[in-house]
Amino acid sequence: MKRIIKNTSVLVLFLFAITIETALAQISSGNQITVWTIGDSTMANKKAEVAPETGWCQVFSAFVDQSVDVKNRAINGRSTKSFITEGRWKSVLDSLQSGDYVFIQFGHNDEKIKDSTRYTEPFTSYRKNLERFVSETREKGATPILFTPIVRRKFENGFLTDTHGNYPVAVRQVATEMNVPMIDLQLLTAGAVTVLGDEASKQIYLWTPPTDRFPEGRKDDTHLKVEGATLVAKLAAQQLILLDNSLAKRIINQ
Repeated sequence: MKRIIKNTSVLVLFLFAITIETALAQISSGNQITVWTIGDSTMANKKAEVAPETGWCQVFSAFVDQSVDVKNRAINGRSTKSFITEGRWKSVLDSLQSGDYVFIQFGHNDEKIKDSTRYTEPFTSYRKNLERFVSETREKGATPILFTPIVRRKFENGFLTDTHGNYPVAVRQVATEMNVPMIDLQLLTAGAVTVLGDEASKQIYLWTPPTDRFPEGRKDDTHLKVEGATLVAKLAAQQLILLDNSLAKRIINQ
């Protein structure tokens, strides 16, 4: 009789443990957040052969906990226009689920006035495309977050100069008028690069010595090294933690 009771107790404990494990798994699954990132080469994942070039969304996962899945869909050379016309936005939109987040940062390639496949005018086509990203994201029950483009490293007479013109202005207008969370990376990166100064800021942009693949080295004032990408991701995380949403609660290492 005692043996039966003992075996029954073990079985009850075993079943209880399974129930708890299942419940925890369901809770964990329910807490998962997916962050989709759309934009250009300053955000994109880079191939090993172009190291140390790194996009800031490539390292963003280091600033969120394990409940956040970062799906980086930013890609080199794209503008708001080409991201749409190539079907890349549709691919993201079709995958969006309620509760997801979409990081939106364009501008570098929208500025290329000589390229009709990418150029957009700040207050018309560029703005319209941003509004589309926001509206269609919301229609899927997801949350859009706008980012102004990071600065290029361009110093004149010791002062960092603007290269983006009205594109960040348009982003701020859309954010205000459509009540969209916005991280002003242009302002934040301008501050960081200014503090570093002309020479020291080369340490975060893609200035590299000669190699077999790049025999003349690289003097790139747009794209980032690992250090620069990490800095930008950290700046973004520090601002995201201030937002009143579920993603803010998952920010770490800021």
